[in-house]
Amino acid sequence: MRDDELRAHIARLFEDNYGVYGARKVWRALNREGITVARCTVERLMRQMGLAGRVRGRHRKTTRPAPVDQRPEDLVERAFEATAPNQLWVADITYVATWSGFAYVAFVTDVFSRAIVGWRVANTLRADLALDALEMAIWARKEEEFPGLVHHSDRGVQYLSIRYTERLAEVGAASSVGSRGDSYDNALAESVFGLYKAELISMQGPWRTVEDVEFATLSWVHWWNTARLHSAIGDIPPTEFETTYYAGLAAAEIGVRS
Repeated sequence: MRDDELRAHIARLFEDNYGVYGARKVWRALNREGITVARCTVERLMRQMGLAGRVRGRHRKTTRPAPVDQRPEDLVERAFEATAPNQLWVADITYVATWSGFAYVAFVTDVFSRAIVGWRVANTLRADLALDALEMAIWARKEEEFPGLVHHSDRGVQYLSIRYTERLAEVGAASSVGSRGDSYDNALAESVFGLYKAELISMQGPWRTVEDVEFATLSWVHWWNTARLHSAIGDIPPTEFETTYYAGLAAAEIGVRS
């Protein structure tokens, strides 16, 4: 009877999370709901139910390298770490094949919480694609300036265009570009895209139109930010992680004043 009860919860959580959670994340999610269960029990039941987590694949590069003399310095040096929101953003572009042509997808991710703060889907690989994602990130963070923010990307011309670098300068952000020219230079952004491809694109394809990809990406990004459990931040969603951070700051400020 206990196994039957747990199977119902496991099936619900698996379905509610795009069918991508493995046993560890299902186990974490159950415990977050107050359902106490051993991880080995979840593993056993998921095997019986034929449920398995999604494994991400490799992310192909879509950006074209800009000339060497146009590149900013590498301010990150593969150390993708941040102690607060808006300290380090990483940006990248990928593509999705549809029956009506390619959809190109740009993400801007905050390294601190793994929140996708800006994104854009378009049917052409143009400089405005990356810029639109950046504008969304700036709008979503509700800040006019970002002193101390480092924006890191690969060597693509989209990120080194005059309009893009000028916009970063306008908000006080420093531009950083990988110096060695391989996937490790922007590893965290590529990791996000690997999960995007594994958890959404491969699972729900084939895709008919660019608009289909755009609407699905909208839902997936919302889930990623507000519900998906991320192991890098203690198996909680990005929004919850940031809320906890700001609550801690507020409590510390009250303590200082008192």
